[in-house]
This record gives sequence, structure tokens and C-alpha cells, in this order.
Amino acid sequence: MGRNPAYAEAARSLAKILATKGITLVYGGASVGVMGQLADAALEAGGEVIGVMPQELVNREVSHLHLSELIIVGSMHERKAKMAELSDGFIALPGGLGTLEELFEVLTWAQLRFHAKPCGLLNTNGYYDQLISFLDHSVDEKFIKPTHRQMIVLGDEPNALLKALEARSMSS
Repeated sequence: MGRNPAYAEAARSLAKILATKGITLVYGGASVGVMGQLADAALEAGGEVIGVMPQELVNREVSHLHLSELIIVGSMHERKAKMAELSDGFIALPGGLGTLEELFEVLTWAQLRFHAKPCGLLNTNGYYDQLISFLDHSVDEKFIKPTHRQMIVLGDEPNALLKALEARSMSS
């Protein structure tokens, strides 16, 4: 859940906005952590929630039991591919290694033009400030092109981020 309750609050707020707008939430299918809070809030607000989880994690009893749909796959690679296939855009909330790995994979896919879907960071309480500074440093050092760095849409709160993602989606 993270140290700061603001992370779960932002996830719940995002979920309610998605549900109100009729946007289906596609996520990793867990019942725990910030992602569990996200799913619960979307469901409570009447939203559709699709989880995608490898069988191994289902066996460990971490899957959410009350989703609109739970898609069980064979591996983490299949999970990410299926979530990407089902999604019209991507938002990374504050999270750990798995969140970062998934974020950089969808950004890499966008860089390689495997998709043109918007990618956003919900920068609650400046959680991603240091990551953004590092990416800007990578641009300065000529490892990342400015156009690729600009693929990341930032928002400090859910409503602003969704509006920025919608604007990005319409311009591409």
C-alpha cells in the first residue's frame, strides 16, 4: 500500500472517475495493495473491472474474487501482453518493481511503434519526481530522445491525468 495513505486514496479516486466515465479498468487482477484498492473502488462505483493473472498467482490466492472478469494466463509475459491488448491507454500509479517494469515495457513498445496508446504517471505526492528527473537526465545524456521522453503524460491527481491522456489520445 505504500507508506502514505494518499497513494490508496488517489487509486480509489481514479477508479471512481473511470467507473463514472464508463471506462473499463484492466489491471493485474490482485486483491491486495494499491491495485486491490483500485479494483474495489471501481467495482463499488459500478465500473467494469477485468483482471489478468497468471495461474501461479491465482494458486497463491492473491486474485480478486469479485471482478467483472478474471482472465487466467500461463505467465507474466502473457499477462502483460493480454493487458496491453485489452487496454486503450496505460496509467502507472505509485508502486514497486512490477509497476516500473510494466511501465517501461509499454513505453518501450510505444517507442518501437508497437502501439500508439497514451502512457501516464499518476504522480501522487511527487512519487515519480526522481524518476522523471532521471529520465530528463537520460535525455540530456542522449540516451533517450526528447520525443520518447515526451511520451510520458504526467498528472498529480487523477482527473488532471485523465484529461491529459484523453487529449494525447485524440492528438495521435
